[in-house]
Amino acid sequence: MTLRAEAHTPPTAELRRFGPAQRWVHRATALLMGVCVVTASFLYIPVLAEMVGRRNLVVRVHEWSGLALPIPVLAGLFSRHFRADLGHLNRFGSHDKVWLRAVLRRDKRYSSRPAAKFNAGQKIYANWIAGATLVMLGTGLIMWFTHLTPITWRTSATFVHDWLALTIGIVLAGHIGMAMGDPEARAGLRTGTVDPQWAKRKHPLWRPGSKTTR
Repeated sequence: MTLRAEAHTPPTAELRRFGPAQRWVHRATALLMGVCVVTASFLYIPVLAEMVGRRNLVVRVHEWSGLALPIPVLAGLFSRHFRADLGHLNRFGSHDKVWLRAVLRRDKRYSSRPAAKFNAGQKIYANWIAGATLVMLGTGLIMWFTHLTPITWRTSATFVHDWLALTIGIVLAGHIGMAMGDPEARAGLRTGTVDPQWAKRKHPLWRPGSKTTR
């Protein structure tokens, strides 16, 4: 190939991974979840509670941010692209079992971890955090409206809410750690596009535009 031909070779086009709806839902949900985690820390950790002082204000911010947590996802349902991604996240195929077995064996080769648009770990995380959020919302409402339920319900709700909150904090820390280790995945959520070579390595079964891809 001549230098002239090389100079006119078009660069590899970026691959569209997420549209505006998916990115907006992720950012809004992350913001509300972050507010919930931070305010919970100021409510339950004595040192932090002493730094703020205005406990009633922190409680109100925590309650309303938790109540608003499902809103971005519900709004995202108006987007067919977001609904399609929910379908991908809720369907598990035989390749997901292969991916999980490779993780358990600590086999880090890309060839041993087949994945479509989302890998098995992302699917498990998305489903778990969605269920945990609904439980947190339900127990939080029981704790908020104390006059509507008997004391045994409120005691149980407080126990579940507190311990599940700690578990969510740990899982979120792991989620953020995984994201920090994959700059291209973060770029996909920030800009909506990814490098095709990254997609080929990490998500070889992903066929953009295919309704049957899982």
